[in-house]
Amino acid sequence: MAKKTEKKMNLNEQAKKILEIAEKHGVEQNFLFITTFKRYQVQLLMLTNLERTIASEPTLISKEYVKGRGNMYVHPAINEYNKTAHGANQTASTLIKIIKTLREENNDKEDELIKFLTRGN
Repeated sequence: MAKKTEKKMNLNEQAKKILEIAEKHGVEQNFLFITTFKRYQVQLLMLTNLERTIASEPTLISKEYVKGRGNMYVHPAINEYNKTAHGANQTASTLIKIIKTLREENNDKEDELIKFLTRGN
């Protein structure tokens, strides 16, 4: 039996699709949606850059003190990645809340944007 293969969208394609659906439902003009969505895009870009750094550098680094003694530490990019990922997750939750609120205000039964945002890509 042949499996149906679905091409995964990259982040730019997903962002474009989200904006297309938002425009179709009149959400794209809402100030909170716009600013939160832009923030989310920046967070995703930061995560991508941090992923590259983490992949290309050692996980543990050494810091030297005045007397030349060194201590091993987890690479700071890993901590920043975790913080940024947590923030991006919270931003995504906020985006979904904004959209749901706008959908409820518009009494729109079809929730294509929420379906797109919550399905796995």
